[in-house]
Amino acid sequence: MASTFFRLLTLAVLTLPPTSFAIAQVVLAPTTPEVGSSSPATAEPLVPRPTTKPCTVQLFTNMEFDNYDNHSFTYAPPADCPGPWAKVVFTADFTVTAGTQFDRTGAFYLGGTNIYYGTTSEPSSDYSPDWHVERDVTDLSSIFKSEQAGTAVLGNYVGEYNGTDYDGLIYANAALEFYPANPVNPAPAVPDLVVAVTGSGGTAGTLNTTSDTISQTLSLPENVESVYLDVIAQPQSDDEFYYFNVPDADESALLSDGGTAFREVEVWIDGSPAGAAPVYPFLNTGGIDPNLWMPIAGNQTHNFKPFRVNLTPFAGLLGNGSTHTVAVSVYNADSYFLATANLLVYEDHGSRKVTGGVLENTLTEPSPTVTQNLAYNASTGAYTGTIGDESSRSYVIRGYVNTSHGRVETTLQQSIGFTNTQTFDVDPATYLPDIQNAVQNATLDSVVTTASGRNVSTSEQHFAYPITVDFAYGEPSGGGLYENVSVDQVYKFTAKTNGSQEVKTYEETKSVDDQLEDADGNYTDSSSSSQTYRTNAYPGGCYDVTLTAASNVLTDVTDNCKNQTRHSGNAYGNPSARHFRVHPFQTHF
Repeated sequence: MASTFFRLLTLAVLTLPPTSFAIAQVVLAPTTPEVGSSSPATAEPLVPRPTTKPCTVQLFTNMEFDNYDNHSFTYAPPADCPGPWAKVVFTADFTVTAGTQFDRTGAFYLGGTNIYYGTTSEPSSDYSPDWHVERDVTDLSSIFKSEQAGTAVLGNYVGEYNGTDYDGLIYANAALEFYPANPVNPAPAVPDLVVAVTGSGGTAGTLNTTSDTISQTLSLPENVESVYLDVIAQPQSDDEFYYFNVPDADESALLSDGGTAFREVEVWIDGSPAGAAPVYPFLNTGGIDPNLWMPIAGNQTHNFKPFRVNLTPFAGLLGNGSTHTVAVSVYNADSYFLATANLLVYEDHGSRKVTGGVLENTLTEPSPTVTQNLAYNASTGAYTGTIGDESSRSYVIRGYVNTSHGRVETTLQQSIGFTNTQTFDVDPATYLPDIQNAVQNATLDSVVTTASGRNVSTSEQHFAYPITVDFAYGEPSGGGLYENVSVDQVYKFTAKTNGSQEVKTYEETKSVDDQLEDADGNYTDSSSSSQTYRTNAYPGGCYDVTLTAASNVLTDVTDNCKNQTRHSGNAYGNPSARHFRVHPFQTHF
């Protein structure tokens, strides 16, 4: 999915091992990375499993995606595992046939509830990617208790377009694994009710402007005790590389899309602000330069993580017996974001009716600022300088519910921030040079205090989404053309409750691709990447894996907890190379 920001012929060349050309169904990929392979790889861990024997419900097998139609499937609860469940795990396997195809967005739903969201890998003429994803969906257990109609959304154009034959077909399998609970693997407390918040078609909705929303009008039970909203907001089209966007007046001069670089998710209840979330800068496998993402894709590229917004201060309001509307928007959406959300509702099982209300809410809409320091050089025709975007605010939301176990008051103290600094050296007439660098960070710091009589508990969460992107295209002194691209993308999360040991999760993907075509037409390319995923919230207390790759082949898998490293070395030989030109930076369709 390439933004109109990138309009130039890219000098991308992929070096890949030979791959079978004829694939007519899903090829099951290894669930762990393989050194020496070009198959999509991730350092992210698989979902930990309980020790009980699961029942597996197959949702669909070898489903083919070759158009923009939604695909239907059916679900029935597992007769041999009626629940309660210690864990429910969604699994899926994908294959894209060798050929020409863009990366595509996939989202699967049961009864309107999103159970998976991610994007696909791009194939080539002799490369057919296949990969495996998993998602812990235990919190959605209430929807798995009854039969559901399912929808698989994975739009994929197959056919001729502007002289290019897009012939890559996408196939997928999907299943749910149900792990019965027992004394060793107890069933966790899960939401009693899950309500989908989607677009008008019951799937992800399109947000083209700040005022666009996805929404759900609902009437909840009158014993609501706590509420959360899991949100996914995916940048697309002109917003895909929103961290490179500029003020509307500067679009033409800086060869960029508009709307500035600031984006933020807003949550609304009955038209009033109720929550906010930073936007994660997801990067698809066709983003900026496809060489960056093979075989190591960006953070969460194949499997997006929803952001959980705490709406518990509004539990008394939402459960008051009246009809309410929950909505989601993206501030500064500029054509466009896709958004979907699941409302998770916990009830007070000791009471049929819970009263309560909102005591305080100081959350307001953001007021981002833009600082420009640009200069125009009449002799060269280039614009140079910087543009900075910033937003920062703190707020308090406080509410209470009168439950069967007493009055419970919940106070959210949150600060949400955003900074983006871009540096330019751009000639809009010749694209020589076209240099644009962005350093961005989005953060949310949250302290939630829950008071019930003399019992007071405090939980803290801290999110940070730094990303640095350097893009340079130009003409070297000896003639020819060069393109140098690098990306450093990070996901940081820390949390602790009542001063307990801090839970930490850290994911970073770094990718570099340098391409050169000299004055004589000789082409060289050098690409490398690495990904590290580290967390102490994993069975055994340590998960720390690093992948490295070069020339589109995985070269190392390092388990930093066990200090075990596998090297490709000469044992894997040198894969044969096929060079071909691609033009990935074109408007997506």
